[in-house]
Amino acid sequence: MRRLEHLGPALVTLAAAGTLLLAAPVLVRRASRERTAVEMAAAEERLQRGTLLEELSQSTRDIATLVEPSVVHVSTSSPSGRRARNFTNSGSGWVYDAGGHIVTNAHVVDASSRIEVQFRDGERRDAELVGLDLRTDIAVLHVDPVGLVPARRAAQDPSQGEMVFAFGSPFDFRFSMSSGIVSGIGRTAGLQDVTYENFIQTDAAVNPGNSGGPLTNTRGDVVGMTTAIATGRGNAVGQGQFAGIGLAIPISMIENVVDQLIERGEVQKGFLGVASVDMELVRRGMAQGEPLIRHAAQNFSGDGTVITLVSPGSPAERAGLQVGDVITQVDGRRVSGSSQLRALVAGRRPGESLPIDFWRPVLGREVPGQVQRVNVVIDRLEPEVASGGIAEGLRQLGFRELVTCTEDQALAHGVTFRRGVLVAQLDPASRVAREIPPGSVIVQAFGAPVNNLDDFYTRLEREMLRGQRMPQIPVTIVRPDGAMMPVVLSPRSTD
Repeated sequence: MRRLEHLGPALVTLAAAGTLLLAAPVLVRRASRERTAVEMAAAEERLQRGTLLEELSQSTRDIATLVEPSVVHVSTSSPSGRRARNFTNSGSGWVYDAGGHIVTNAHVVDASSRIEVQFRDGERRDAELVGLDLRTDIAVLHVDPVGLVPARRAAQDPSQGEMVFAFGSPFDFRFSMSSGIVSGIGRTAGLQDVTYENFIQTDAAVNPGNSGGPLTNTRGDVVGMTTAIATGRGNAVGQGQFAGIGLAIPISMIENVVDQLIERGEVQKGFLGVASVDMELVRRGMAQGEPLIRHAAQNFSGDGTVITLVSPGSPAERAGLQVGDVITQVDGRRVSGSSQLRALVAGRRPGESLPIDFWRPVLGREVPGQVQRVNVVIDRLEPEVASGGIAEGLRQLGFRELVTCTEDQALAHGVTFRRGVLVAQLDPASRVAREIPPGSVIVQAFGAPVNNLDDFYTRLEREMLRGQRMPQIPVTIVRPDGAMMPVVLSPRSTD
């Protein structure tokens, strides 16, 4: 009996402990639910009062409301299109001004027989090509200006770290918006069809169809225009899928090119008159034959581009720039290499004064170099200089003088003005002189429109890059009497 008397309290204790063990999880869950309910109520109350996230969301909606009416979807058809709306390619664009001008990428509309733009409200209008600059990948269209809402443009290019928004039609999802930041500035990507690269890099989602669309800041001002995508499999214009790197043309370059295309149908680019090599390449052993260049490679630290040649009589020579000087900044913008220098200079109008910072090597002294600044009044870059030998090849065919057809040039030669390249003078002994009379205007090359002399040279240059030699050149000309005819120019066209 005593054994049972001792076991009785123990059994009661064990039973109570078991009950507590079973009840504890339920109590814990109940307390957790009650605590969660209290926290949710407090969170809901705070959210109803408004948060920074709500303010940010509202700001993003406001940007969309402000920008979307100026964004357009661009559809194009090729010359082979038969049906009225047989559009085969598309991209994006944006309203530049109240005069009906719309800006997009040149590669979106190049060689198109018909262009149509669609607005946010669904309205469609036919567009006319005003002009394009193949070397910067910028084109200007014109539509009926009634009711247009021009985009607001930023006063300056963006800086790294700024929040930006990309608008356009990725994968034909029209009038889309994405956000990100400016990942970098002054980027070059080695794009074959773009000569002057000074891109904004952004991580805002950009995909095929975004090309030509505006990139805006947090005030809805356009700071750039989307033009290319780095896909991870090599860079491509308007091709591939987004891999975290989108490239956009800065607003300063856009305005310079667009205003000139509207004013005169061609772009006059700045000319400095130097050849240069990236400082990093010099350090690897390239272009070190000149003692001053070797000295720069050994003693200059940092990014820049070192001058290897100064053209006689050029703006650079007049300003005192020399071989071996390392250019580090142009107008306060850092220069990381020769491509960026070329783009920064080309993007300025002839006659402008351009402040250039550089490091000058000094031989035989304790201090190896000096930082200096000069103001260079830049000249015009003549199309022949930028043609890569194309102009000389055409002279060998018999073209003594080719000029952009302007109203003044047309009047001087007694022909009707039209966009294209005016054949001002020919070698009378050449075969081409028997096929093309002076005063003719070249309006197409390789099936694509020719707007000016630089267009013509650029199209030939691209064909040469594909074939590595002067190709046969199918052109369409308009004779002085107004008759249009096809002609095939050939290296064998000389006698």
